[in-house]
Amino acid sequence: MAFDLKAIITERQGENYDLHHKYVNRTLAKVLGTIGFDKVYARAEGSYLYDMDGRDYLDFLSGYGVYNMGRNHPVIRKAIEDVLSMDLPNMVQMDCALLSGLLAEKVAEITPPHLDACFFCNSGTEAVEGAMKFARASTGRTRILSLAGSYHGLSYGSLSATHNAQFQEGFGPLLPGVEKVAYNDVADLEEKLKQGDVAAFIAEPVQGKGVHIPDEHYFPAAQDLCRKYGALFIADEVQTGLGRTGKLFGFQHWDLEPDIITMAKALSGGYVPCAAIVTTRKIYQGVFSRLDRCVVHSTTFGRNNLAMACGLASIEVIKSENLVENSRVMGEKLMEGLRALASRHDLIKEVRGKGCMIAIEFQQPRSLKLKMAWKAIHKVDKGLFAQMVVSSLLDRHRILTHVAGHNMDVVKLLPPLIIGQKEIDRCVQGFDDVLQQVTRFPGPMWEFGTNLVKTAIGQKRQKQTAQA
Repeated sequence: MAFDLKAIITERQGENYDLHHKYVNRTLAKVLGTIGFDKVYARAEGSYLYDMDGRDYLDFLSGYGVYNMGRNHPVIRKAIEDVLSMDLPNMVQMDCALLSGLLAEKVAEITPPHLDACFFCNSGTEAVEGAMKFARASTGRTRILSLAGSYHGLSYGSLSATHNAQFQEGFGPLLPGVEKVAYNDVADLEEKLKQGDVAAFIAEPVQGKGVHIPDEHYFPAAQDLCRKYGALFIADEVQTGLGRTGKLFGFQHWDLEPDIITMAKALSGGYVPCAAIVTTRKIYQGVFSRLDRCVVHSTTFGRNNLAMACGLASIEVIKSENLVENSRVMGEKLMEGLRALASRHDLIKEVRGKGCMIAIEFQQPRSLKLKMAWKAIHKVDKGLFAQMVVSSLLDRHRILTHVAGHNMDVVKLLPPLIIGQKEIDRCVQGFDDVLQQVTRFPGPMWEFGTNLVKTAIGQKRQKQTAQA
């Protein structure tokens, strides 16, 4: 009997959560059911997902920033089809493949001129791991500095640079020599750099968790300090890169010249994982320093033909469709629309972001009745209110967003860079309606919040019982 994947998918569509409960991450499946995210998406195109009944869902999550060019872009799909149809040799390993050379050439064209050496891998965390190794090898130093609140990935090196207790809990001890720097604090950075043993300072231009943007002077000063004390500056562009912030790269908002860039997510086009470390030839050769070290840092799947084709096609789509400029313009319009809601909803504390990387932060309302409900929710979990908003946006308006991080009153938006006025209007109207619903206490949103509280309390009790 011939293998028929289409028939299998058609026959078993809808079993998604049962299968994951049995064989994959049952905790995730339970959480998604609790917050109302247990949807079954059957199709995707552009800025939208579609369920089995054909209803559209506005995708303002974009796979955590993967789909800058929208889902299932025909140009990228065609590139994959072309590669498959050519029966090219793939992952020979003891060769220098054409497609990886072509993508390295293209990446060098879109990054600053001093960055002319490229290493390909599979994911953002792998790119960060490699960048840390490159920094140590080329400087002969050991310490790595990263910012408080940062997120750089979840494998051991990148997790050590991810200064977020929720992700690090239970996985210690972490990599020695990786230290936290106070956010937006130039003096703290200099105090640590001047010890003279720091290999690199790594930072996201805009922090993914919470969408935090430092003062205008911070990154230029940080780069100057790295040069003064001989440390490398690594720009983690895994989420901010390739147009997300309204510039091709986030560091361009401050005219920076990093020594190493990490990129991933959107480089894949949403089809085949693709990531890159981009650096100077001098730093690169500090790693591959002798003939017997030509593969001292390597990855089996990093230069595979499908990933390289996706990278080439993705860069072409971003360029030819003017998505960087669209990100800037549409992002500003979206933030303007959301900020206008603040005059009607005192729950909105701030709308911030760059390009299509946006956060809406909430604050305690003035109404005495709502203030009591707010405090009750926050006593259990500081992130539950934001989850109420996210779940209501999905339930009432079929808009997919997410909470910006643990213990935050922040909802994060990462729409595809292809969005237009129609998607902006739907998002703003959805937020307006959901925040109006919050003022109805008691009401459906607060009932949902109460259920979240009960679930959270039950989980804490289970954990305490297990530890007893």
